[in-house]
Amino acid sequence: MKVKKIYETDPWLEPWRDAIDARHQRILDTKRKLVGERSLAEGIANHLYYGLHRDEAGDWVFREWAPSATRIYIIGEFNNWKRTDAYALKPVGQGNWEIHLPAMMLYHGALYKLFIEWHGGGSERLPAYVTRTVQDPVTKVFCAQVWDMPAYDWKNPRPAAVKNPFIYECHIGMSSEEEKVSTFDEFRRNVLPRVKALGYDVLQIMALQEHPYYGSFGYQVSNFFALSSRFGTPDEFKHLVDDAHGMGISVIMDIVHSHSVDNEAEGLSRFDGRDDLYFYSGPQGHHPAWGSPCFDYGKDEVKYFLLSNCKFWLEEYHLDGFRFDGVTSMLYWDHGLGTDFGNYELYFGPGVDENAVCYLALANQLIREILPDAITIAEDVSGMAGLAAPFEAGGVGFGYRMAMGVADHWIKWIKEKSDEQWSMGEIWWELTNKRADERTVSYAECHDQALVGDKTIIFRLIDKEMYYSMRTDSQNLTVERGVALHKMIRLLTAVTAGNGYLNFMGNEFGHPEWIDFPREGNSWSFAYARRQWSLADAPELRYGRLQAFDAEMVHYLKAHEILSETPKAVRVDEEKQILIIWRRNSIFAFNFSPTGSFPDYGFAAPEGEYEMVLSSDDAKFDGFERLVCGERHITVGGELKLYLPSRCAIVLEKKK
Repeated sequence: MKVKKIYETDPWLEPWRDAIDARHQRILDTKRKLVGERSLAEGIANHLYYGLHRDEAGDWVFREWAPSATRIYIIGEFNNWKRTDAYALKPVGQGNWEIHLPAMMLYHGALYKLFIEWHGGGSERLPAYVTRTVQDPVTKVFCAQVWDMPAYDWKNPRPAAVKNPFIYECHIGMSSEEEKVSTFDEFRRNVLPRVKALGYDVLQIMALQEHPYYGSFGYQVSNFFALSSRFGTPDEFKHLVDDAHGMGISVIMDIVHSHSVDNEAEGLSRFDGRDDLYFYSGPQGHHPAWGSPCFDYGKDEVKYFLLSNCKFWLEEYHLDGFRFDGVTSMLYWDHGLGTDFGNYELYFGPGVDENAVCYLALANQLIREILPDAITIAEDVSGMAGLAAPFEAGGVGFGYRMAMGVADHWIKWIKEKSDEQWSMGEIWWELTNKRADERTVSYAECHDQALVGDKTIIFRLIDKEMYYSMRTDSQNLTVERGVALHKMIRLLTAVTAGNGYLNFMGNEFGHPEWIDFPREGNSWSFAYARRQWSLADAPELRYGRLQAFDAEMVHYLKAHEILSETPKAVRVDEEKQILIIWRRNSIFAFNFSPTGSFPDYGFAAPEGEYEMVLSSDDAKFDGFERLVCGERHITVGGELKLYLPSRCAIVLEKKK
């Protein structure tokens, strides 16, 4: 069956037919240039050639690409950090360097670095393909480490393909209640069971690639193949992934291929003395907002490096996919800074870095050749048409794109409008305004909204009253409003989601305050770089009731495959501030009015009998118990009538 091109399904793209076809052909030509007639999965394996490996005889071989180097030495604990001829690499052509060492000369756990010399200088460097680095707790210096452990014994297969993911976004280091950097083992034992109980089926883990500065949230990567050692060992992370798979939870990582940390001692900057070895030369190779170098996606060696990185993480750690960070920055020469993406020409004109488009398309192809059911998500604010469309249709091939505007609109409505000014039509439009031919993941808030300088939804709604009135026996109008809207906002976002839903760790129970990593400005405190799970576990506090609502919401939407069909607006009532949605086999009714409760509110509904299966007003969810779950409602003359209390959301399941 012939796949329709995106300009055939979207008439607005017809003027860009030639550009879309040219982009498609460019990607095919680049693939052929990189791997010939082989598949990408067969032809991409730089990580098996470069770096430190055992050879067939059990000895060591190390290789590095550094075309501007004049001399390269391995230095480390095993040779007293001295540059000696016995540890000097030899050039083997095309900018590659190599050394063979007897098995006895290196040992598990040994620290090492490279010393690279070039015309006019030289310095210590960490290997580009290093898979293990550690930081000295006193000097804070990073070193490569020989890692020579037996292969991990995987117990559980990957879970079945996830069609409509419910994603739990998390950060390992800040997942403990204690003021410290938490570990893979602690997360596996203490947090993973929570994720399972909540009903989420995809774990999206941030900050896995090694990064020198903990406070960067993992977005200033130095060593792309190295699992951050501050959280534990490779085997401990594999144990976490293995246990997640045993619980039926897929694991994806937040992968950063949009830029690299500017550090020279730890990262790729001026690796062999050149500014443009891995990065664009001149201003184009420097991100003005992030202060970091930007990859040259037009260079074959860079594409091999990044594609091999995708393959490495999938195969070494049995991951189930990736959320690609900073895709907008990759796609456009101006990184999308200050651009109002309101014109299709911006998606196909000279402002697009077609090298980056090509790389992202190849990355998606490679990932699916290795793992056909892999999850790939693009973090893009530009809305580039075709980004999450199949490659065969002329798209780039991501499985999903983030619906990033949804969170921005919730902030806008909460900040700028009184409750009485909330427009049901506007809310419905903004939450469902997505490309019909591309799959999306929606969220009310992710980690971005929780960072210091911003506010979570619960903190915007309740603010300082969180410190005084979160006990279940307290009475406070601000808190009661905030708790009610927190539940409604999350349910409505999930119900109107395109094809998936995301929540950031702790937001399900309204985690108080912001995230602020240890830094000089807060005296290197961990007080705000943690999760206070005990708040959700304390029966005398409201947090646990918000968590209970989130869990019941997720379980219902998953069990009934609600996101597998498109939502339809049954009633958009601006006067009464009521929004009623039909999706799959359920009715979702929202009354956002702060004062109006409406008995016998009628609206058209498919003929049949309905059961009220979820109410945000239930006492166990910190509501006022104005409704009774389990009640049955029957259509009369094609109309259903309900009692809709103020600031309340209910779910009706069609039974007959």
